[in-house]
Amino acid sequence: METILQTQTVQPIFQKIYKIREQKVMLDFDLAELYGVETKVLNQAVKRNLRRFPEDFMFQLNEKENAIVSRSQFVTLNIVQTERLERRGSNTKYFPRAFTEQGVAMLSSVLRSERAIDVNIIIMRAFVAIRQYALNYADLSSRLDEFMTSTDTKLDEVFDVLTELTAQKKLYENRRPIGFVVRDEN
Repeated sequence: METILQTQTVQPIFQKIYKIREQKVMLDFDLAELYGVETKVLNQAVKRNLRRFPEDFMFQLNEKENAIVSRSQFVTLNIVQTERLERRGSNTKYFPRAFTEQGVAMLSSVLRSERAIDVNIIIMRAFVAIRQYALNYADLSSRLDEFMTSTDTKLDEVFDVLTELTAQKKLYENRRPIGFVVRDEN
């Protein structure tokens, strides 16, 4: 059975989730592509309902963030998407909008098509999967730290015993061996 992280419906979404300003976000042009609308149409719907999108739901990228996102997009995207970004890139009047998980959820109330509902469900599942993955990673990391600490303590004890045995061996180096000694007849 596939985990939610491995499903084919959620997997493409992960590539469109970025960490910007310490938040997991999706960009307007990626969301528009997923919803099957033009970026302009998505942004117009948002502008008509701006009150639904406070700063913790949506923000506009600054010039530096836009440049970083554009560079990372060029590396990972196919030719058609790269050309789209180049057209959008330097001569764009507005920088892309970034939507947090809550902002993406709010988009479902603004875009009311059947496809928007289906895509929104998939996106929400992707955000939940990322959060679950992060929690599992944190748990695994803390367990590994505990294991390393206990192992270090045990290794210190083994090292101390080996050091003691080595010191004792040096005391007996010049002594005559105990027991029966066979001499060569030659």
